[in-house]
Amino acid sequence: MLYVAMLTIIDQDLNAKIRPAHLDYINELYKQGKVVMAGPFTDKKGGLVIYKADTQEEALRLAQEDPVVKQRARTLELREWSPLEFPLG
Repeated sequence: MLYVAMLTIIDQDLNAKIRPAHLDYINELYKQGKVVMAGPFTDKKGGLVIYKADTQEEALRLAQEDPVVKQRARTLELREWSPLEFPLG
């Protein structure tokens, strides 16, 4: 299953400090096949990570271990996602 983590920045200074650890963390999960895609929003208010996990509990654990979440630089909203398969019809 796929899970989308919406990560809204709540402390810009702390986020800037922790961002390298955040990028290292999601890059390592990508190498393990646990992150499908990730990136910042162009308004610079946060970003999203798409996790591939067997359960919502696993996805939540992965998202909560992200340094920007653990150190409270960003909030976390996690939702299960079912992408459409194109072409439709």
